[in-house]
Amino acid sequence: QLNVEIVTIGDELLLGFTVDTNSSFLGRELSALGISVVRHTTCGDNIGIIVNTLREALDRTGAVITTGGLGPTADDMTIEAVGKLFDRPLLRDESIATWLDDRWAMFRRRGPMPTSNYKQAMIPRGAEIIANPVGSAPGILVTEDNGHWVATLPGVPREVRAMFMESLRPRMVALAGDDATVIRSLTLRTIGISESAIADRLGDLGRGINGLSLAFLPGIAGVDLRLTSRGLPAAEATVALAAGAVILREQLGNSIYAENETSLAAIVLDACRVAHMRIAVAESCTGGMLGEHITDVPGSSDVFHGGLISYDNRVKRQLLGVLESDLAEHGAVSEPVALQMAKGIRVRLGTEIAVAITGVAGPHGGTPEKPVGTVWIAIDVSEGRPPVEPPEGYPPVTPLAKARLFHFAGNRDEIRYRAAQAALDMIRHTLLDMPTTPAI
Repeated sequence: QLNVEIVTIGDELLLGFTVDTNSSFLGRELSALGISVVRHTTCGDNIGIIVNTLREALDRTGAVITTGGLGPTADDMTIEAVGKLFDRPLLRDESIATWLDDRWAMFRRRGPMPTSNYKQAMIPRGAEIIANPVGSAPGILVTEDNGHWVATLPGVPREVRAMFMESLRPRMVALAGDDATVIRSLTLRTIGISESAIADRLGDLGRGINGLSLAFLPGIAGVDLRLTSRGLPAAEATVALAAGAVILREQLGNSIYAENETSLAAIVLDACRVAHMRIAVAESCTGGMLGEHITDVPGSSDVFHGGLISYDNRVKRQLLGVLESDLAEHGAVSEPVALQMAKGIRVRLGTEIAVAITGVAGPHGGTPEKPVGTVWIAIDVSEGRPPVEPPEGYPPVTPLAKARLFHFAGNRDEIRYRAAQAALDMIRHTLLDMPTTPAI
């Protein structure tokens, strides 16, 4: 089995100003190819330390992937360190220099490209270039006669992902071989159910399913369940994970809303498209976070019409039609106010479904009756058919309005995030209850 060490380079990593997400991405991708990542090492921007770190890593594994230190400034030292490690002089690659010139011109920047940028065209003699399709820093692959190699990638996560997937991954597949056993995972995402409740439902399955390990990963968005296959060829691992997912779905039902990185907002938008329904939102304590979750999904504009942040009660009254008497009697954080907010934004924006959130996100503003974390969420659905002509036989949308009280734990940001997720989940369940909406 091919062993690899990942070396991340940068003072900002050691000082805690930047969180290293590159190692986790590379670890997942390499293990899925049957390549074992035996160590993650981080070092600062010091040429001597970088050279020694790379030498020690090569002695351990013979294969190293680095991230960081490929830029044009003085603290970018990775290429120089690789040259020293392999005792190869740095030579200007004219193809890279020309590409840098063209890239500068493409973005129509004023004046000539700074001379410092040409530092990125200096590479060790005999190095293979790893093209960067989304940034200005190319990587390199340097191989010794004994087969030991070092591949360098930038520190910017989106550049790392693009360069690995387009250039480095095919090389890794060839090195791993067709018969490699892999470590491969599948994640099922849940919402509205606690970690302990999931454990109770699963019983003995919580210890593993048909040779697959099962990890419980609670987080702010819900509890993720990660199935992992070890020691199987890639094709067999894929089949085993799919079978394990079927068993989990049978046990947990609609508490599972998606797989892997798919967001709840993306699931809700797809369901709305199927149901020919458009969304509007009225937010108070979440301050636009629900709208952000929705618009984070590319293509959301065909479903999401917009929203209103009604932080002040005057906005609730004047723009959403909330009654002053209900605000006075029940307060802004209450069922009648949430229901009126949802209906008000749906009518004003002319959508088929609307959701409203009003609550106490903290850290101040709570009372014994409505402590911090108290949130009301309401859904309002239009009467009659949607304006978009639905398929033949599609029944009228029945009038529906409902509200639910939540008590969220956490700090201000966590409460707001959980409220936005809960609002999306209420839309999802509303659509699930409609007879023509497929399972989501």
